[in-house]
Amino acid sequence: MTLTAVSLFSGAGGFCEGVRLAGWDVVCAVESDAQACLTHAANFGDVALFKGDIVRFLHDEQPGVPNLGELAARQIDMVYGGPPCQGFSQIGPRNLDDPRNRLYEEFVRVVRVLQPRAFVMENVPNMVAMKNGHFKTKIVDAFREAGYSRTAVLPAVASDFGVPQHRRRVFVFGIRDNQPFTGNFDEVLKALVEREKTGGTVTVHEALSDLPGAVSADDGPLRYPKKSGGRYSDFQKLMRLDWDHALLSSASKRANISEDVLHNHHTKGIEARRKKIIAAIRPGARGDSLPATLWTGTRGHKWRRLDPKKPSYTILAQMHRDLSEWIHPKFDRWITVREAARLQSFHDGFVFHGSERQQLKQVGNAVPPLMGRAVARVVSGLLIQQPANAGR
Repeated sequence: MTLTAVSLFSGAGGFCEGVRLAGWDVVCAVESDAQACLTHAANFGDVALFKGDIVRFLHDEQPGVPNLGELAARQIDMVYGGPPCQGFSQIGPRNLDDPRNRLYEEFVRVVRVLQPRAFVMENVPNMVAMKNGHFKTKIVDAFREAGYSRTAVLPAVASDFGVPQHRRRVFVFGIRDNQPFTGNFDEVLKALVEREKTGGTVTVHEALSDLPGAVSADDGPLRYPKKSGGRYSDFQKLMRLDWDHALLSSASKRANISEDVLHNHHTKGIEARRKKIIAAIRPGARGDSLPATLWTGTRGHKWRRLDPKKPSYTILAQMHRDLSEWIHPKFDRWITVREAARLQSFHDGFVFHGSERQQLKQVGNAVPPLMGRAVARVVSGLLIQQPANAGR
């Protein structure tokens, strides 16, 4: 029987794509950002989408979206999602009273009402470290009061699961108190996570080298790059429209597009002064390697060129304001929306909508699909108890 899930704070749908790759049925998603809703709806046409503030979810009714009674009747297996992390992020002010820090309470409310067999919540590592664990304690206590006393917080790195990016996140896992379970929850959880690790990393070169250096001048689609006689990485075969892969067939990648074209391969323009700076930065180097004649800033990481031999550093939503930390490893330009999406493990048939600024924001905010897939498979393992006695 197919497992069912409800997605909260869905954004463009990175986590949803991963859950779908793991074989789950996403029956409903919730997102308030209008531009992200455009992208989600275009890529998940069969998923009911509640468009609006999560505070109103399960209170208000929208056409085509199952109401509380209908969702309760289905018995949801998992509620998942990542509340906005900007209030916790290391690059933000980390204000204890930031209202975004309390959105986890809406996540807990939905879990309390729907009583899924399991839940998983994603966020930045600072969520559990901020103010000496203030929010970690509040979040775990809130879930326990909602009927999920078996709750664990686990850090994870995206590159461990086939994502070409060293993205660090924490996941809060929990199963309902009356859910049958044998063994130590924390130890079983850790064993299941270890089972999902790929055992190797995917580099920036392995992720991007088949994409053209030329970008779209008008932000429209380009001719899809034909297969050449060169070698393709396993990751590129997963991403490309013209390859069948064990995780995704070519047909499934083409399901939401009408023709084979390269979407979202565009990026911001570059001023003449910045072009000189970009040209002077070696692959893997930062702004602090530049001569004083080009850059005298105090932020050494202000300029960074990706290292083709390593996974990328974290793709962030702040790309929509400034791309100077995401310079292409080979070409003297910023990475494109499509290249950022590749580094997040979105396949080429997953098309982003809205302005370029909004697309970059959507990509940066997303849970990498391959990371989401691993997490969903972990939850499947918890529910079917494999391995039931790990660590005993």
